[in-house]
Amino acid sequence: MFGGQPTQVKLTPAIVPRAEHGISRKDISENALKVLYRLHNAGFQAHLVGGCVRDLLLGLHPKDFDVATDAEPEQIKALFRNCRLIGRRFRLAHVVFGREVIEVATFRGHHQSQTDEVDDKLSKHSDEGLILRDNVFGSIEEDAQRRDFTCNAMYYSIADFSVTDFAGGMQALKERKIRLIGDPETRYREDPVRMLRAARFAAKLDMQIAPEAGNIIPELAPLLANIPPARLFEEVLKLFLSGKGLETYHLLQRYGLFGQLFPQLQPMLKVSGSKECQFVEQVLINTDERVNNDQRVTPAFIYAALLWYPVEQRSQQLQAESGLSGQDAFNMAMNDVLHKQLQRIMIPKRFTLPIRDIWMLQHRLSRRFGRRAYQMLEHPKFRAGYDFLLLRAGIEGGELESLANWWTEFQDVDAEQRKGMLDKLQHADGANRSKRRRRPKARKKPQPQ
Repeated sequence: MFGGQPTQVKLTPAIVPRAEHGISRKDISENALKVLYRLHNAGFQAHLVGGCVRDLLLGLHPKDFDVATDAEPEQIKALFRNCRLIGRRFRLAHVVFGREVIEVATFRGHHQSQTDEVDDKLSKHSDEGLILRDNVFGSIEEDAQRRDFTCNAMYYSIADFSVTDFAGGMQALKERKIRLIGDPETRYREDPVRMLRAARFAAKLDMQIAPEAGNIIPELAPLLANIPPARLFEEVLKLFLSGKGLETYHLLQRYGLFGQLFPQLQPMLKVSGSKECQFVEQVLINTDERVNNDQRVTPAFIYAALLWYPVEQRSQQLQAESGLSGQDAFNMAMNDVLHKQLQRIMIPKRFTLPIRDIWMLQHRLSRRFGRRAYQMLEHPKFRAGYDFLLLRAGIEGGELESLANWWTEFQDVDAEQRKGMLDKLQHADGANRSKRRRRPKARKKPQPQ
């Protein structure tokens, strides 16, 4: 049984003095430094920890700075008026400086074994080993043992500016390997999201998942079903909006993780080079380009793309089985696909509404007669729907490509030229209708005498 077993690994910490590492305070957020110094001056230990230390050592610029301390949450809150305590599973302090939030965590201790008496409000595991509650506090050594990957168990001290490397993180960075601290199966069972994090870090840092950490992932991937859907939403954003989405996607497929997140799409991706595979990859290529050029990206567009072909397939199935009209079948398909996806990943309503708009525009953009074309241009989601159409046209070609080219031209020309385009479209449609009406009847063959 995995439930309740403590994670304890013997670590040999190595202290790297300031002169032997490349972290400088000028590369650390001013607000993070404020938090570190106030904790230190109040008599508490104060360290930067985890990804920010790792990234600083690699010469990268961390987006977030996390602090670890021996001060407990209520003590942290007493030091900072701009502090709020959050979380049930992990009790954390958020110190808020405008738009920047410095996350402060108390050193974690070991979980009690099943034979020990423990307050169920502090620590609890599921039968599969998943940590359900985790408010057991301990020392910095115990906290390091509780970290997931060796490259994340490094602590930068504000007291003497040294880095304490508890698990060979420096060596892991040198070897470009993602390694787990402790037994991989136990660590993944404690928190299956670590499998997603392994893939994300490997892609982000241009590293490889060490065989002992990676070989077991396909077997344990189904454990992601035990993760709350609301938590997976944030994790998926980190996977695909990091600027390394395509590389991350390939790793998720390699280790059998993508299908756990998008079970309706995965069966369509079995044939390499299919339109579904091409579409997903092109969406991720475009998203990476936008992220890396500091352009705006929206989760709604990503989710709309990842679920588009399941919606089309379900719509066709409904038409064949129930005889529904194309529009009714499409509306019902949208509901069905979103409902199933929400069981796995809880997409907030502020994104499901734009997703629906993008999908519905794929049908409405083909209806261009009269005032409809002008009304489409005024639609708040026109640009997203048009960009989506361009992506589909680039993969599928044919009539979609003609339609996308028409909308591209219609946006760029002046009012008189737009009127001409619509007149030409109306005339062509009228001619087609007339041909259909005037189609001669097939002549009867003369009967033999």
